[in-house]
Amino acid sequence: MTVTSESFPNAPDDWDMEKAQETAKSDGVELTEDHWDLIRALQEYYHKVEFPNLRQIKDALEEKFHSRGGMKYLYQIIPGGPVAQGCRLAGLKVPAGAVDKSFGSMA
Repeated sequence: MTVTSESFPNAPDDWDMEKAQETAKSDGVELTEDHWDLIRALQEYYHKVEFPNLRQIKDALEEKFHSRGGMKYLYQIIPGGPVAQGCRLAGLKVPAGAVDKSFGSMA
């Protein structure tokens, strides 16, 4: 599947793929299809739930990515934290308490 801007219908107005790639590069992450899946999932969740808290996001990601290994899998591809770093990549407000890279770590 080719990832294009049209693949992100719930993206914030000021977000684009180039911004995500720049943020990822500065974080030392090379974006793959799996990263784009996470970004899309976060944007979709924020679209459904206007002000989600950290626990809600974590639970939604665990459910969405359960077949791939859930949060453990997400921490493997986003070592800065699937919520904190994932939200930054997705152009979303990072929820309070998500700055701790080890939150929810299952390593």
